[in-house]
Amino acid sequence: MDSIEEEGAPRPGHWPVPPQEDQPISKDRIWVDGCFDFSHHGHAGAMLQARRLGKELLVGIHSDEDILENKGPTVMTLQERVAAVDACRWSTLSVPYAPYVTSLPWISHYGCWYVVHGDDITSDSNGEDCYRFVKAAGRFLVVKRTPGISTTDLVGRMLLCTRTHFIRSLTDVLEGREGSETDEEKVATGSTMLQRIRDYATDESGLQPGPEVWTWLGSSTAKVDGGQSEEGSFSRMVQGVGPLPGQRIVYVDGGFDLFSSGHIEFLRQVNQSEKGAAYVVAGVHDDNVINYWKGLNYPIMNIYERGLCVLQCKYVSAVIFSAPFSPNKAFLRNIPFGQVSAVYHGPTTFIPLTYDPYLDAKDMGIFKQVQPHGFEQVNAGEIVDRILKAREVFAERQRKKGEKAVGEEAARRREMEGEAAGR
Repeated sequence: MDSIEEEGAPRPGHWPVPPQEDQPISKDRIWVDGCFDFSHHGHAGAMLQARRLGKELLVGIHSDEDILENKGPTVMTLQERVAAVDACRWSTLSVPYAPYVTSLPWISHYGCWYVVHGDDITSDSNGEDCYRFVKAAGRFLVVKRTPGISTTDLVGRMLLCTRTHFIRSLTDVLEGREGSETDEEKVATGSTMLQRIRDYATDESGLQPGPEVWTWLGSSTAKVDGGQSEEGSFSRMVQGVGPLPGQRIVYVDGGFDLFSSGHIEFLRQVNQSEKGAAYVVAGVHDDNVINYWKGLNYPIMNIYERGLCVLQCKYVSAVIFSAPFSPNKAFLRNIPFGQVSAVYHGPTTFIPLTYDPYLDAKDMGIFKQVQPHGFEQVNAGEIVDRILKAREVFAERQRKKGEKAVGEEAARRREMEGEAAGR
């Protein structure tokens, strides 16, 4: 047995989270691990697929120090990354300080038989497969890696200030009318994206209906200008679980760009304020609306990516894509879930506003603000600042990641060839 395996098990009473004694192993208790540096929808997609393979999902999260040694510096702290994993609808338990090379004693202690990972190779600082031990033990399951999104990709968008990820109209994209591909390819892309939205609109099992998904159809002017009291119309995208009779409906909105602990703690506090009994509807703004207010290449994630991040969060009951920047009376009175009892907003924003977007909610006597919290400074601007302040470090990380990917792809090809030869 490799020395990493021998050293991999803490003593009883020294495990990072309960249980402290070994738990009976079950094939319905699944383990997945990673850095989870941004809570992007690729991470959520891996957790969703893993959750569907069992009845519980334990998520191992590597320490900042282990990630620095094996991959490079993290953007988000361990505490911020744990908060993101804890908020995922399909996560049963987060396990911080999980070893970078997945250890059989660790997964066995927490009662997990199978380890799940995407269909790519992840290597440690020595270039060796991080899952070599669980693969050798026959306790490894593969799921599809989510295409088109990664921490590396997001860091690249920040460093290069690109805008090619923007979406003009999510409805047009989903219906195959927007994009640079052929007509046939655009239809296929839209169909795939819509299916992913349906997949994310599931309950904690990942198998049954969960959040409702709607889109608001209004003019571009009404989406940006708080003075435009346009009723617009609502269209259901995915039918899910609606509010219970008499249940309080609360509304929150935002860009939710680089969905982080700041957004998550806000949503958690909304639920806490409502004693966990409210039906929480989250409005997500269009890319052009966010860019109108923030400029540069914001949002870093497009509306589809941001919407999936919100949709996977366990503190949200429904999502409205393309919500107006200012939730005016006409919008709030026509929300398809029933009468809105409260509109919540967080303590801070880094958008330079020229008007108060919540004047109507205040006039209706339903505006509420959550209390200041420890993650309130963690927003898209803060995250981009972290990247830019250490630009050279992260640029080097991007370069090394590219070099490492070549070796990992070669290892993956060798593994696939070995599997084919063994058939």
